[in-house]
Amino acid sequence: QAQLAESGGGSVPIGGSLRLSCATSGRTYALGWFRQAPGQGRELLAAVTWDGGPAYYTESGKDRFTISRDTAKNMVYLQMVNLRPEDTAVYFCAARRYDGFTLSQMTSAGDYVYWGQGTRVTVSA
Repeated sequence: QAQLAESGGGSVPIGGSLRLSCATSGRTYALGWFRQAPGQGRELLAAVTWDGGPAYYTESGKDRFTISRDTAKNMVYLQMVNLRPEDTAVYFCAARRYDGFTLSQMTSAGDYVYWGQGTRVTVSA
């Protein structure tokens, strides 16, 4: 059973930056960062595996977001820059075990099994 815990959310001005952290425990294969804006479903931003392969970014996550991992600390990060009001959401890290599918094949929230409690990001003027 894996456990995930996000941290690093908060309020930032438009154009600001923030780094979210996800502490993990338990055996997992892939980790993804999702976000959920009010009234919307959870959307994947980026994902990475523990085995050193390249990260995967969705259209929403590319350009301004960078996912990274620290295997020694069992941590995954999401660096966000040039934040906009539409980035306001609850951000979740999620994980799944090895199932033979690539990161690009598993992009829905339902594809991930383990979830953190989320951390809120608010971007305003």
